[in-house]
Amino acid sequence: MGFFKKKNKAFYAMANGKTVAIEDVPDEVFATKMMGDGIAIQPNVGQIYSPCIGKVTMVMDNTKHAVGIENEDGIEVLIHVGLDTVSLNGEGFKASINQGDHVKKGEAILQIDHKLMKEKGMDLTTPMIITNTDQYHLAPTYNDSVIAGDTEVLKCNRK
Repeated sequence: MGFFKKKNKAFYAMANGKTVAIEDVPDEVFATKMMGDGIAIQPNVGQIYSPCIGKVTMVMDNTKHAVGIENEDGIEVLIHVGLDTVSLNGEGFKASINQGDHVKKGEAILQIDHKLMKEKGMDLTTPMIITNTDQYHLAPTYNDSVIAGDTEVLKCNRK
């Protein structure tokens, strides 16, 4: 009788790199889950991809360092590229999507000038937060090597 089971919703790596527990992100806002629970990736390339099929709900206007996506089930995802990257005022970021766009899992959404970020001393640890966490149980998966759009990193199911 499987029709009463809660279905898990999967989210995939939004960058190539290594996963990090949200509690281990060196930023109090993310580590203490003030914005919600999730997982982070330390990217090794300068491209960020959509972790799911959904609709873009927000692209930070001037800074382009954060993107919000709502998947088809209403799960709200915030991708925040790097720590303190807002201070760059958009330098080194280029968005390939806009608010209201529909995205596919693995679709490129942001380009980052990786070299510039290193020159500026930016920590590119990138949290992926479920902002409506109160409605879901989360199960992150940790791995030393994840591939954007291919490696499942987070499962959510309704409480």
